[in-house]
Amino acid sequence: MIRALVVLSLALVVFRILSAAFVVTQPGFTDAYYYVDVARRLAHGQGLTADFIWNFLEAPRLEALPVPSHRFWMPLATVVQATGIAALEPVLGTFRSAQAAIIGVAAFVPAAAYAAARSIGASTRAALVAAGLAGLGGFTFAPAWVTLDSFAIAALVGTMFFVAFGRAAAGEVRAGAIAGALVGVLFLARAEGALFGVALLALVLRPSSRVSGIAGSAVALAIGLAWLVRGLALPGSPAIALVKGVFLVRYEDFFALTPSGSADLATLIGVRLSALGSDLVVALAALLLFLAVPLFLGLRAGWRHPAVRAFAALALLIYVAEGLIWPLHATRGSYFHSLAAFYPFAMALVALGGETWLARFERSARRLATYGTLAAVLILAVFGLTNWDASFNEPYRARVAALDLIPPGPFLAIDAAAWRWISDRSVLISPADGPRTAACVAIAYRVQSLVLEPAHFSAYQSLYDGEGSPWFGQGAERGGIRVYALNGNPGCLSPDLPVR
Repeated sequence: MIRALVVLSLALVVFRILSAAFVVTQPGFTDAYYYVDVARRLAHGQGLTADFIWNFLEAPRLEALPVPSHRFWMPLATVVQATGIAALEPVLGTFRSAQAAIIGVAAFVPAAAYAAARSIGASTRAALVAAGLAGLGGFTFAPAWVTLDSFAIAALVGTMFFVAFGRAAAGEVRAGAIAGALVGVLFLARAEGALFGVALLALVLRPSSRVSGIAGSAVALAIGLAWLVRGLALPGSPAIALVKGVFLVRYEDFFALTPSGSADLATLIGVRLSALGSDLVVALAALLLFLAVPLFLGLRAGWRHPAVRAFAALALLIYVAEGLIWPLHATRGSYFHSLAAFYPFAMALVALGGETWLARFERSARRLATYGTLAAVLILAVFGLTNWDASFNEPYRARVAALDLIPPGPFLAIDAAAWRWISDRSVLISPADGPRTAACVAIAYRVQSLVLEPAHFSAYQSLYDGEGSPWFGQGAERGGIRVYALNGNPGCLSPDLPVR
């Protein structure tokens, strides 16, 4: 079966390469643009720094560029991509070399799913099915495995955590230390990965696994604290990110220099209940709906295994934490990102549950159900790639087509990370506060242009509608993308004042 796993993994690598070659031909969305923008600087010896500002969390006092990066997002996806860029950029170019590193990580996701399935009692054939399901990814994760993001990294690390956790629960100290290291690494990929450490604390409560739990907790804590110390050493309050992410009820305010007011308790509760409902739909969609039943059967069949119980508890914990603590981010992709760490192990449970249920049928019926499921997941994977193309490649082409309208030099835009990549210039986010604050930021950074897209912060609606502004005058338009020139000083900053 090892040979079959190798052949399957190689076939899935080919599928990944084809997905990358024909669909995922550019970063696509803000997170991915950010990671690769900084990865290029890291690979070129400029450290974890950014010569653009995607959010004023990274320049709370309008500090001069470049600024320290990753004050909100975690660094591992950038580090992995920087490794690929450093090794392959002369041959493949920046984007493809970064993507090659991610595909290299994703190549091991099927093997991780196979190991997970075997660890909870699935047969070798069922484990191969788990590997195929995880590697294909379905509608939701087929594009994710080749995007310049943390999906593939979290999937591999999260799955191996559950495998190591099962052994740590049996009292293996080395497995406990490995599980702790995996929690630390997962935290460096996704901030909510720190919650996986709760499972290690549960081991400490049991006499039979106390030492392995302590070992794992110590390793995880050491890795996590090292990153947190880096954040504390940076200028500005480290609590800003927490406050912005937890207590806001308008997502736009996350991108404002001065968030607009506060909300009453009923609104805060309503936002969180809405996020829990939305996240539940996302979770079911990630399971392609029809896999939810075999997942439940797999949970029931494998419940005796500590790793299965840890999977269920952590999945519930992160679902609740995303919805209640970070509701605005959860509904805009954060919760979907967090599911990557669970997806391959979920496919292992699907394979176990399917095998258990199909055991009552004849061999031909079992084969038909198995191959039918794999075929359906493959079809949905292709559909997911098509959807990715429509969602991200078309806006990318529109931005590229409008690039020549923007005068030379840095400029303001709603997605600074994306425009930094496309224009190869420093870009500052247009603050959600509105044109007056945008003019202040423009003056501080010696910027002369503001770019508005069809998707823009609400405070810019009147300017986009052509009502004019004392501080910006429209210069050009193409495909709904409008370029404005700075023509006024609101008086908040002097043109001669250096960036603070």
